[in-house]
Amino acid sequence: MAAVRALRSCNRSLVCLRQLGSCSRVRLLKASVPHKTHCGLLQQTHHRLLRTTSVLNGQIVQFKLSDIGEGITEVTVKDWYVKEGDTVSQFDSICEVQSDKASVTITSRYDGVVRKLHYNVDDTALVGKPLVDIETDALKDVAPEEDVVETPAVSHEEHTHQEIKGHKTLATPAVRRLAMENNIKLSEVVGSGKDGRILKEDILGFLAKQTGAILPPSPQMEITPPPPNLETLRQLQRDKAASIPVPLVKPIVFTGKDVTEPLKGFHKAMVKTMSAALKIPHFGYCDEVDMTNLVQLRKDLKSMSEARGVRLSFMPFFVKAASLGLMQFPILNSSLDENCQNITYKAAHNIGIAMDTTQGLIVPNVKNVQARSIFEIAAEINRLQSLGTTGQLGAGDLTGGTFTLSNIGSIGGTYAKPVILPPEVAIGAIGKMQVLPRFDSNGQVVKAQIINISWSADHRIIDGATMSRFSNLWKSYLENPSLMLLELK
Repeated sequence: MAAVRALRSCNRSLVCLRQLGSCSRVRLLKASVPHKTHCGLLQQTHHRLLRTTSVLNGQIVQFKLSDIGEGITEVTVKDWYVKEGDTVSQFDSICEVQSDKASVTITSRYDGVVRKLHYNVDDTALVGKPLVDIETDALKDVAPEEDVVETPAVSHEEHTHQEIKGHKTLATPAVRRLAMENNIKLSEVVGSGKDGRILKEDILGFLAKQTGAILPPSPQMEITPPPPNLETLRQLQRDKAASIPVPLVKPIVFTGKDVTEPLKGFHKAMVKTMSAALKIPHFGYCDEVDMTNLVQLRKDLKSMSEARGVRLSFMPFFVKAASLGLMQFPILNSSLDENCQNITYKAAHNIGIAMDTTQGLIVPNVKNVQARSIFEIAAEINRLQSLGTTGQLGAGDLTGGTFTLSNIGSIGGTYAKPVILPPEVAIGAIGKMQVLPRFDSNGQVVKAQIINISWSADHRIIDGATMSRFSNLWKSYLENPSLMLLELK
């Protein structure tokens, strides 16, 4: 009978073990009450297995979608880079989301295993709600992340503040852990992020200075190779032209059914922006520009620019000429408050460029055009176009514009009626270039390269005379490019 009672006691202990082992949060590391069983070995094994199960199961952390700024409350999940069961580390890309302003790649703050994806592709994710569930190493991640040398413990928030020697340092827990693993004090690192936030790149750069490691050069610091000779350049251009694939016409699929889908991303942003634009009383002004001299100048500079890795179009000249005009007519680079009581004159010329993409109309802007050369503007436009094509433009590229140009002529059309993008007060649409007969100063008919420009302005604060004078000045810079040399700094 004693043997039977001992066996029953052992069975009850095994049942208890199974129930407790199924709970990932149970952590019985030390018995608080002695177990009165007839199997001492089972009691020790019981404790050991509970400890092991707790560590293996880990802790489930709900990774919430944090605030990405600009008042955005929801985003569309465009692509998942992980699936359930995948192992992720800090800084690994989890997914790409798109708001009505930009596309953002979300990265992991934890090391662990993805246990649940809360959304499917094209679903709408809400800021502050769980995005994924990650199972982390319980003993590693439950411990407070801290710089044991000089900092207090920090919480698992997306952006944490920390008092160090009388001032605050801003960094994510992942960045703090990277600093701790390399024995770096955050107070000695200069943050390059918003509000002085310390980024991963800042830690790596600081570490490189301390160890003498050589990091890959940034695009701005790359050494420009000497330009190839003319014959080599022509051969490269021919090879490049031959390698460009011929675009195929997308086959038409007729289903015979109506399709209804919600507005998302940039299309949703267009609805908001154009609805606000209807409140602005527009007036239009049109003119034509003789581009003959500028066409020749661009032809002379094109090969030199391409040798430096930058494609030179006419748009950098349009943008720079607009900035020079805004210097003389700053009211076109202003904004009007909602109550129409105050005008704010913008110091920076952040000139937007309308782009047609597969995701819809986007308008990134070139920052501080007034302080950039034409070559620098061309390089920045190349960057924006590359990111826009792949849908990788950030919120910083798409916000803060003060004036806009739209090169509708790159697709077709001579004149347009552009709509102002609030809170801006003016916009220009450039038509396609045409070879047309015109009279020269001697009254002779000559071949001229002509484009048409269509301006729209906010008639509440801008009158027709101001718009006309600005347009004439912009036109003079393009028809006589050498005049821009007098204004360039």
